Amino acid sequence: MLEIEGLTRRFGDRAAVQDVHLVVPAGQMVGVIGRSGAGKSTLLRMLNRLTEPSAGTVRFEGVAVTALKGRALRDWRMRCAMIFQQFNLVQRLDVLTNVLVGRLNRRPLMTSLMRMFTAEERAMALAALDRFDLAETALQRADTLSGGQQQRVAIARALLQEPRIILADEPIASLDPRNARTVMDALRGVNRDGITVLVNLHDLTTARDYCDRIVALNAGRVVFDGLPAALTAARIRDIYGVTEEEFAEEAAAVVGAAPPRLVAVPA
Repeated sequence: MLEIEGLTRRFGDRAAVQDVHLVVPAGQMVGVIGRSGAGKSTLLRMLNRLTEPSAGTVRFEGVAVTALKGRALRDWRMRCAMIFQQFNLVQRLDVLTNVLVGRLNRRPLMTSLMRMFTAEERAMALAALDRFDLAETALQRADTLSGGQQQRVAIARALLQEPRIILADEPIASLDPRNARTVMDALRGVNRDGITVLVNLHDLTTARDYCDRIVALNAGRVVFDGLPAALTAARIRDIYGVTEEEFAEEAAAVVGAAPPRLVAVPA
């Protein structure tokens, strides 16, 4: 179980995230939504300790994540894998090596630097690629793949960390609708294996289709936390002061995404 208590991050006089309290049971898939500047990325980065909180605590299975240092912090980042909008692959390296990077924190530094991966680790990487229909790309350079393929490689790399939690920060923002569905299917499949997934999304329809629970942020605060069906068009208007169509169009413009896929929901 992931427990977030009073989590806050200030940048000067501005609070990007304010007093967030959440409890996420193991194995849940949570969609985090919000307008530009709502604090979605900052929240996820604090959970992974890529951004340090100004106040509050994060606990995982009773361990105070916000107090970890040194090797314990590196171990946490291994168990709490991060997936980014821009894939973060080494473009000049082949796909298999990019996936094997997920093992670096589990092996001695020197062997990692020399890329001395074991046969077992290579088999794990190939199995992860095969799971996402990418085994045939293993020896290709990463920059020869489409955006959707690269994001699936990033998910495969995360799996090699053997994580308990995956944090995905706008993983489909730069993808066309077809590739976005493929990537979300991959994340949902990983979640069904028992891995907790928190994913920042700009598209409300996607959040409703794939997530067990939606958390909405506004000005850094949690303004909605509930089942996807409860996030109606009327709730969007109450929370953000815009229609769902306006929310979707604004979010797509901010992240440079394809036009939103709107599905009518109850008012």
